[in-house]
Amino acid sequence: MNDRLEQAKALASAARLSILDLLKEPYPHFAHQESGDPAEIGVCVTLLTAKLGLSQPTVSRHLELLKRAGFLSARNIGRWSYFTRNEDGIRDYKEWLHDTL
Repeated sequence: MNDRLEQAKALASAARLSILDLLKEPYPHFAHQESGDPAEIGVCVTLLTAKLGLSQPTVSRHLELLKRAGFLSARNIGRWSYFTRNEDGIRDYKEWLHDTL
């Protein structure tokens, strides 16, 4: 189980919520990804950076917080990192939140 306070903090950012939203259905937003199907392998940090209009270090920090909270999974292919939503982690948090509140 992840630290619930860390998970709540991870969701306390418009940019991080945007990342989760974009990755919910990645194909419409990132179909132009040349390295592979974004729904299958995930979305490259470079494309997320461009879509969000933020610097790469800022986006990487947001991604790391979401990953540490259990909301994202990362996959390295070559020197690139690709991110997908961790639906099991998100579902677990939603169930805990529902049961707790």
